[in-house]
Order: sequence, then C-alpha cells, then structure tokens
Amino acid sequence: MAKLGHTELDVFGLCLGGNVFGWSADERTSFDVLDAYAAAGGNFVDTADAYSRGESESILGRWMKARGNRDAVVIATKVAKKADRRGLSAANIRTAAEESLARLGTDHIDLYYAHEDDTSVPLEETLGAFDTLVRAGKVRYFAASNYTAARLAEALAVSEREGFPRYVALQNHYNLLERAEYEGGDAPLLEREGIPSLPYFGLARGFLAGKYRPDVEVSSVRSGGVERYRNERGYAVLAVLDEIAAAHGTTVAAVSLAWLAARPTVAAPIASARTTEQLSQLLPFAGFTLSADETERLDRVSA
Repeated sequence: MAKLGHTELDVFGLCLGGNVFGWSADERTSFDVLDAYAAAGGNFVDTADAYSRGESESILGRWMKARGNRDAVVIATKVAKKADRRGLSAANIRTAAEESLARLGTDHIDLYYAHEDDTSVPLEETLGAFDTLVRAGKVRYFAASNYTAARLAEALAVSEREGFPRYVALQNHYNLLERAEYEGGDAPLLEREGIPSLPYFGLARGFLAGKYRPDVEVSSVRSGGVERYRNERGYAVLAVLDEIAAAHGTTVAAVSLAWLAARPTVAAPIASARTTEQLSQLLPFAGFTLSADETERLDRVSA
C-alpha cells in the first residue's frame, strides 16, 4: 500500500476497474473477481455512475454489504457521463452524488471524479460543488478524468484563487501504445504540480495482456477497439513483452502494467477483469519490477 499523492488514501498498486460489473461480468462473477482481488491485498476499486447505468456501483455496494468490508475499500466513482446525469453543473453533481451514495450503500465516496470536462459550466461552479460535498463529509477527495493539461491547469488555478481543494489525481488514457498525448501534455504538468495519475486502458483493451495475436480472433466486447493496435508496431511491442515475461516467469499483463507503474507520474494503473482467470493474469504485477534495461527496451520499441 502507498499514499495516493498528497491524500490520506492508502491504496493497492493495482486499481481494479469496475466498468465490467453489470456489463460483461454478471453479479456473481463480479463478486468472485472482487473477492479474489481483496484476497490478494487489493483495496482500490474504480467505478462510475455511467457504467451499466449505475449497475456497476450497485454491484459494488451489494458486495461491500455482503462482505462487511466498506472501511477496507477505497471507492472511486465518477459524475458527468451517465445518460440522465450528464455534465458538471452544481445541481447535477449534487444529485448524482446522492444517487451514487445510495447505490454504493455508503455515506461517503473516497475519490470522486469529474468523468469528463464540461466547458459549458464555469470551473468555479463545478469546483465549488465538489468543495461543498467535501465540506459535508460526503466526498473525501475529488479528481479529474479526461481533462486536457490546459484545462487541468486552469482548474488548479481556480482552486488556488477561490480557496477550493484541488483535483488530487488525473485519470486519462495511457499505455505502451498510447503515449504521445499523455507524455507530451499531461505528464509535465502532473510532475510539476505533484499530482498522481491513474491511467485507464492500461492494457490497451486487452492487447497488452497478450490476448490478441496475428491471425487469432478473440471474442470480446472490446475486440473492435483493439484493431488499431494489430499492426507492425503493436506486435513488435508484444514480442518484447513476451521475452521479458518469459525471462521472469510472469505474465505479459504484469509486464505491461509494471512499465506503466514505473512512470514518474503514475500512482496505480487501472485494469479490469471480467473473470477470476483474467484477474490472475494481472495480480503478478504487484510483486514485479522492471530493470532499467527492460524499461528502456519497452520505451524504445513503443516510441
């Protein structure tokens, strides 16, 4: 466990993505995945009100109630993208937070994200609404997701000027095959401001777990989004991942996540698993560290 940035949240090095709960994983399977993750020492679960129209939050809430472990779990959820709760107006944030609390069966959210930017609402209004939730004890910390570096910098300046708490983390798209936008824009700002990143799609929708090989068809709800990686560059990265994984007797997914975790601004990558078998491919990451040479090889082949 380690503190998340400057917060008091002690989190496991792998954040479990809850986007599959109620979607590609039914409730019983979701409980199995959550049980296995907790048994391995995991305590950090990422969900959103938009995931399966709130069912992901509900499944997580029912699991915590059944296990009696709310105090042991760090819950991250989000507002702004649910079909009937879109945007970051103060009124929407207030109502969405109450609905998320009810689905989760808890009186507070540990980390509450703005799921996407909403330029139609002044940042002062959005950040003021989050501040009100923190003051009421309903949210411990708030964070940003899918913000550009410029908008995040603007939000930090507003918080400084108005005396609001700052966004304490950023959740953006980042992995071995999606580097340019994050490294060219987000990372310098995060490093300068001391804000940690929790990248999503850390395994490039399963490609960087080694599921997708030349001439191999994979039956998955995400397979369509993987086509852009099935090219010479993608398979070259996969070949190096294979070599490193074989040398250490670990999984391709663990190596991919270890590369992410080694980035200076990354606190914990987010990865989801729709079965316990898939989770077993992720968990070895927790005890694995790349050498400097291995990191350089992956940097070079994925550049």
